[in-house]
Amino acid sequence: MNREQEIPTRQATLQQMVEDLLKEAREQGASSAEAAVSFDSGLAINVRKGDVETIEHTRDQGLGVTVYFGQRKGSASTSDFKPEAIRETVRAACNIARYTNEDPCSGLADADLMASDLPDLDLYHPWNITPEEAIELGIRCERAALELDPRISNTEGAGINTHSGLHVYGNSHGFIGGYPSSRHSLSCSVIGRQGESMQRDYWYTVARRPEQLEPEAAVGRKAAERTLARLGARKIGTCQVPVIFRADVAGSLLRSLISAISGSSLYRKASFLLDRLGQPVFPSYIQIQETPRMPGGLGSASFDSEGVATRDKQIIRDGVLQTYLLGSYSARKLGLQSTGNAGGVHNVSITPGDQDLDGLLRQMGRGLLVTEMMGQGVNMVTGDYSRGASGFWVEQGEIQYPVEEITIAGNMKQMFSQLLAVGKDLDLRSSIRTGSLLIEQMTVAGE
Repeated sequence: MNREQEIPTRQATLQQMVEDLLKEAREQGASSAEAAVSFDSGLAINVRKGDVETIEHTRDQGLGVTVYFGQRKGSASTSDFKPEAIRETVRAACNIARYTNEDPCSGLADADLMASDLPDLDLYHPWNITPEEAIELGIRCERAALELDPRISNTEGAGINTHSGLHVYGNSHGFIGGYPSSRHSLSCSVIGRQGESMQRDYWYTVARRPEQLEPEAAVGRKAAERTLARLGARKIGTCQVPVIFRADVAGSLLRSLISAISGSSLYRKASFLLDRLGQPVFPSYIQIQETPRMPGGLGSASFDSEGVATRDKQIIRDGVLQTYLLGSYSARKLGLQSTGNAGGVHNVSITPGDQDLDGLLRQMGRGLLVTEMMGQGVNMVTGDYSRGASGFWVEQGEIQYPVEEITIAGNMKQMFSQLLAVGKDLDLRSSIRTGSLLIEQMTVAGE
């Protein structure tokens, strides 16, 4: 059976398995149930200094079922697809549900929110690469980095990963849906030395389609160039200056926004954006949107993890917070309706401006360009922000020298409101897309 025939056949098998899970739940007395089944396969190879370090083939499968007895809930999972294992898994979930307390907010998502239109979002493009071909690809990638400059003295290696998966979900409302997907990546990490200074950096590329990956030599060279740029890093004194978060690290700011407006943070009152719906959070020029059904998108999906239809939405319009991001449970806790975000967000992007990174540097004049951050110093309740960082010091709109061993600090509410510009240098390697972000002022703690 070829691959084109294999996927529909396997999807039909998994859908039948979900139907069997739901039927078994009914027969064991559950008033409603939901189930998900997945099958994944992949290849991961790492090479270092021209030698193979690891070759890993993966084939994983799993199923999970959640049953409801009224508003009492129980869940169980297994990786065994035999019929008797399915029955035992449902039985385990039912036994749990019988002894849990009732929760007025538990239950399936509302039936009228189920996805009815399940278009092909162009998410499945398997990479028929052999281990031998992947090894050679990694060696060429690493070689391009090592040959760029004699100061590239060592390597942490190159990695090639290819993954294909199939996911099917269904529930007692009669909804059942599934789709195959693929994801491929190539990465390289190297070490540079100049005198007593040693630095490391990396680069990677990610895509649904293998042909959309950056060329292996380009990935290796980019890793080496980033490493060389960091050699000779200095410490700086404590100051308050504008800060640019380069595009490849700027996504962390949008992730903090997403976390702050997600249902679990809100109903627990653990968000610095509590009760800010309909109020300005950013300057009026900022637009942030979610486009879940973007063809080929790294975060695309036509339904969320509860079967609720996804839809395009404005998260921030003209700087104003337009919506929270909710699954059915958090929506009920807040007296609202699910936004189709059970399980997370799908393709969030901030509308870029008309300047590239060089333009943002000129606009900033004097300040800090952040290219790497360490630690998790974000207080989601207060918005206080403090993280270790490294990057480059900027004077008169131009990079002067690399800096290290600094901490950047501020408050997320002020950082959002003081967002002066969004670069057009979009980083497309994630389901959260942003260009570089220029913040008006932050505290940089150094010597």
